Amino acid sequence: MTRIVAVLGDITEQAVDAVVNAANNGMRGGGGVDGAIHRAGGPAVLRDCVARFPDGLATGDAGYTTAGELPARWVIHTVGPDYGSGQRDRTLLTSCYRRSLEVADELGATSVAFPLVSAGIYAWPLEDAIAAAIDTISGSGSQVEEARIVVRDPEVLARVERELRDRAADA
Repeated sequence: MTRIVAVLGDITEQAVDAVVNAANNGMRGGGGVDGAIHRAGGPAVLRDCVARFPDGLATGDAGYTTAGELPARWVIHTVGPDYGSGQRDRTLLTSCYRRSLEVADELGATSVAFPLVSAGIYAWPLEDAIAAAIDTISGSGSQVEEARIVVRDPEVLARVERELRDRAADA
């Protein structure tokens, strides 16, 4: 079973096998987590995105590239639904986590760092974004040993930790 850990920090500094990028459909970099990963990983990440995903990725899907200069080995890119623009099908959000873990398993990754997909500029409601991440990762059956949910805000960290504690108490 995958152990889920909440981490306060910068996803681009996580020493894990793979970091998950909350990408856009075009797979050419952007703002938020996507921009940070592309900046920290350097041009190799974008080159690999262009080569591997010439037509981008569909919402809810995932694929991998090199991690370039990041301390991780791979970047797993996933395209979350844009809640603010009306993409409110929760199965698209949970698919991001499920597909990312499937890609991690294909790569043999045992440690993965996730952002809260779609909870930033895509405006997915925070409590549900946390629940979707934890539900999907904990129920995945993945070979990943450790999944980190990496956040930059101490208040969000406290919410993720509380959700993890509550679920452990209910188990």
